[in-house]
Amino acid sequence: MILKNLFFHVHYCNSKQSGRSGARPIKTSRTLQHHELVFFAKAKGTFKIDKKAYELKDGTLLYISPGMPHAIETDPEAPLSCFSVHFSYASVNLSEGGWNLQKGPRDLPLPFEQELKDYYQIEDVFKKLVKTWDAKLPGYEFISKTLLQQLVIVIFQNIKKENPNYSSSLKVEKIIRYMHEHIQDKITLSQLSDLVQLSPTYLSRTFKEITGYSIIEFFNKIKMDKAKEMILEGNRKIKEVSRALGFTDEFYFSRIFKKTEGLSPSEFYSKNVHGV
Repeated sequence: MILKNLFFHVHYCNSKQSGRSGARPIKTSRTLQHHELVFFAKAKGTFKIDKKAYELKDGTLLYISPGMPHAIETDPEAPLSCFSVHFSYASVNLSEGGWNLQKGPRDLPLPFEQELKDYYQIEDVFKKLVKTWDAKLPGYEFISKTLLQQLVIVIFQNIKKENPNYSSSLKVEKIIRYMHEHIQDKITLSQLSDLVQLSPTYLSRTFKEITGYSIIEFFNKIKMDKAKEMILEGNRKIKEVSRALGFTDEFYFSRIFKKTEGLSPSEFYSKNVHGV
């Protein structure tokens, strides 16, 4: 999942509602150098991207990426309710050498236009985001950034539910729950394929597409997350932690831990508990 390391910055937010004093229809043509999400809860009109025209409807969500020429024009006679947020992001990673700042992916993995059917949650988060930005109360920038992250999450959840392969996503979630319940065990691909009634090859490919990790990488990641918790809070020896997570070879556990975290288990403990 390329979103996990993204750090967002909100440039500004706004909204337009017909009936409000001073509200005018939208008529704009421009090319932005940052990202914008625009949601139309109510609207009629047109938008153009790369000179191709599309119809604006209730529930239209637009994702405008940097450098994308676009034009939006709403019907002045039709009800209008729309929200937008302008933002940028960078990728922030924590590795052995400390925090690393990178540019991140150029675009979010979103279509430039989608017609949402069930958009209550998206509209609700957008309303909170714009209200917070407009109020400018203490802490509004941090809260707005958090709400933008929440907005991106609900947009991706909405896309997942409307995807014809949603049943595959549910099966992947079933496998992840199974992994949590059997974190101390060894599990095999054939076990998991039997669990969700998918062929091993299709399951491996689908799991990677949805999570960004292979099945074994994801299971090890769950184990290493639990290992960090046990090392820091459980006052246990590394050998005890590795056995509790199903590793018969302590040195193999340490290699997996270092590969995942960039530090050996003992180095992780010393750095986080003693600061050395």
